[in-house]
Amino acid sequence: MGRQDHEGLPPGELDHAVRPWDIGDGTAAVVGGPAVVLAGVGAAVLVRGALRGTWDQRWWGVLGPLVVLGLMAGVGWRIVTAGTVGANIGAGLVIILGTPIAAGILLWSVAWGVWLAWHGRRAGGEVGGGGSGVLDSRGV
Repeated sequence: MGRQDHEGLPPGELDHAVRPWDIGDGTAAVVGGPAVVLAGVGAAVLVRGALRGTWDQRWWGVLGPLVVLGLMAGVGWRIVTAGTVGANIGAGLVIILGTPIAAGILLWSVAWGVWLAWHGRRAGGEVGGGGSGVLDSRGV
């Protein structure tokens, strides 16, 4: 996708809210390619488990928001590190609006994940405490 800098000016004359990391295209390809493959394999395993019923589907309420959070972080990083002429208004909006939204999504996922892990599921698949008073990973 390349950098999203303002066109027509050399990189030394651009203003940055945050300077992007100096990572070469080759390094990005070496790291990014396997990461995409692993993410695809992981998603396939999760979907397969959900379709077979071996995975508690309530955990999508944890993973779904975390996927959205990852997408938001990626797009936000692209906007914040873009080279501009003058003020980067997009960076300000990402920081002012994106940070509380991201924090809310993260808190939701953590709270829902802790609740699911704490309560687990009974043999019948119902939500409820197992009575042990400890974390129950059977719902994971």
